[in-house]
Amino acid sequence: MPGLPSRDGLPALRRRTNAVLIVSQILGGLGVATAIALAAVLAKDIGGSEAVSGLASTSSVIGTALLSLPLASLMAARGRRPGLTLAYLIGAVGGAVVVVGAALGNFPLLLCGMTAFGAGSSANLQARFAAADLAEPDQRGRAISTVVWATTIGAVLGPNIAAPAGRSVVGLGIPAAAGPFLWATGVFVVAAALVHVLLRPDPLLTARALAAADAAHAAAETGNAEAGTGTSTGTGAEERSLRAGLAAVAASPRARLALATIAGSHTAMVSIMVMTPVDLGHHGAGIELIGLVISGHITGMYAFSPLMGWLADRIGRLSVIFLALALLVCAAALAGTSDGSHVQSAAGLFLLGLGWSAGLVSGSALLTDSVPQATRAAAQGLSDLTMNACAGVGGALSGLVVAQAGYGWLNVMGAALLLPVAALALLALRRRE
Repeated sequence: MPGLPSRDGLPALRRRTNAVLIVSQILGGLGVATAIALAAVLAKDIGGSEAVSGLASTSSVIGTALLSLPLASLMAARGRRPGLTLAYLIGAVGGAVVVVGAALGNFPLLLCGMTAFGAGSSANLQARFAAADLAEPDQRGRAISTVVWATTIGAVLGPNIAAPAGRSVVGLGIPAAAGPFLWATGVFVVAAALVHVLLRPDPLLTARALAAADAAHAAAETGNAEAGTGTSTGTGAEERSLRAGLAAVAASPRARLALATIAGSHTAMVSIMVMTPVDLGHHGAGIELIGLVISGHITGMYAFSPLMGWLADRIGRLSVIFLALALLVCAAALAGTSDGSHVQSAAGLFLLGLGWSAGLVSGSALLTDSVPQATRAAAQGLSDLTMNACAGVGGALSGLVVAQAGYGWLNVMGAALLLPVAALALLALRRRE
C-alpha cells in the first residue's frame, strides 16, 4: 500500500481517523434522530390511520438490516470510506423520497423512502467498527465506545430541532412532519462529503496492509516464506460474502458469543423500549413525562459507552458481557413490575439503555478480536444484519405480546431472550478457566 504509515505515525493517524468518525457520527445521529422523531406522525397523516403509524419506523429498521451486509461487502472490497459514503448518500436519497411521498400523499412511496433512509443508521453502526480497525487490540473497546458515544450529541439535539425543521417547509407545500426528513437529507449529504474527503487513508485498508507487512517481516526474520500466510489480506468475493461471515463466526466460539450478545441485547432493548411509552400512557403519563423517560433511556444507551469501552479493555470483554446481562435483567424486572410507578419505569428504561451499551460495546470488541482480518468486515456486517433483523421481529411482536398478555410479560420474554447469551458466556468462562 503506497504511503503505509510507520508505527510511530500510527497514533496521529488513529486520532485523525477517530475525529472524522466522531464528527460524521454526530451528523448521522442528528439526521436520524431529527427525522425519526416525527416519523410516526407523518405516517399517520399520510396513511390516514394510527394503525399504520408504526410502519414508518419498521421500514427504516428493515432498511438498516437489509443494507448492512451489502455495505459491509463493499467495505471489505474497497474500504470503509466508500462504504460509509454510499450509506449516507442512500440515506439522503431515502429522505428525499420520503419528502416527495409526503408531498404527493403517496404512502407506499413514503415507506420505500423510509427503507432507504435506514442506510443512515447502518452507516452509524458500521462506523464503530471503522474506529476499531487501527486500534491496538487492548484499546478496541475504548475506540468503539468513543464513536458510539458521539451519537449522544445527535440523538439529543435531533428531536429538539424537529419542530423548527417542520415549520421551515410549510410554505413549500410540504407537510410539516416531512420537514425533518428534508433537513436530514442535507445532513446526510454533508456527512457523506466529510467521510469521502477526510477519511484518508482508509482505516480498514491500512489495517490490512499493516497486518500483511507484519506477516512479511515475520517471514523474513524466520526465513520461512510461508510464515506470512496465516494472515490473509485478500478481498475476494469469497471473503466478503455472507457465507464468509457465517463461516468466520461459526469457526470461533468467542465470535458466536459476540454475535449472540449484540443481537440479544439489541432485541431485548428494542422489544421493551418500543412499548414502554404505551404502558406509561395507560398509567396516565403525559407526552412530557414520556419524553423525559425516553431521554433518560437514550442517555443510558450512549452517554456511558466510554465507561463500557474502558471496562471492556480493562477487565475483559467477557466480564462486561456478564455486566450487560445483569443490567438488562434488572431493567426488565424494574420496568415489568412498575405497575404505574413512573419513577420505577424511568429507572428500568435507564438501566435498559445502560445494559444495551455494555452489550453492544463489549460484543463488538469481542467480535473484532475473534475473526481473521480478511473476513472481519463480512462478520461485522453479519452482526448488524442479525441484530437489526432480530430487533425488527421483536419490535413487531412486542405489541401483540402486550395486547395478549400485558407489559409485564413482555419484560419477562425480553429477559428470556438473554438466556442463550448467558449460556454461551458461561461456556466461554469455563473454557477460559
